[in-house]
Amino acid sequence: MSLTNFVWAFVVGGLLCAAAQLVVDVTRLTPAHTMVLFVSLGAAFSALGLYEPLTQLAGAGATIPLPSFGHALVQGALEGARREGFLGLVAGGLEATALPLTAAIGFGYLMAVVFSPRG
Repeated sequence: MSLTNFVWAFVVGGLLCAAAQLVVDVTRLTPAHTMVLFVSLGAAFSALGLYEPLTQLAGAGATIPLPSFGHALVQGALEGARREGFLGLVAGGLEATALPLTAAIGFGYLMAVVFSPRG
């Protein structure tokens, strides 16, 4: 790995996060709406073939932020459709995102147990 890999990851990841923060600050969208927007944009860019080149350039800078979840859903759905036809559309998306969703739920539960959440 070269220094340029780290620089691209930092720049692209930082720009994605800064864009999300700008959406929250400038619009009346809630953070939840912004999350849905960015996942949807990631899915749309993936469907258009624009997100994969970004992941090749930026590595973790493009695969960690929220748009990558939409990208994973679309790529999983397309792969599932190739393997299993129409029913693979749903199964492929769920299969591709099962591990990240399970980790998010597990770590969220662990944090709720370890720390005292206040509502």
